[in-house]
Amino acid sequence: MARLNCKCGELLTNSLSPNNIELVVYTDEEWDDIINQAEKIDPLSIPEPRYEVWRCPKCERIYVFKEGEDGPYKTYN
Repeated sequence: MARLNCKCGELLTNSLSPNNIELVVYTDEEWDDIINQAEKIDPLSIPEPRYEVWRCPKCERIYVFKEGEDGPYKTYN
């Protein structure tokens, strides 16, 4: 469970599952690697995306997190 105060003042948290904060985002290369590995894809074998992406429901800012970093790696307004 993590929390982040958005620049607009909204408190973002991933404590609920599912939630509307966390987005599952793969790069085209990541997704191609996943779908080209087998004819039939087992949903349980799909790896986690490289980056964690959150979206603020109030202002729609996008926060991108990189593994090993304490705060957002990039922020898009």
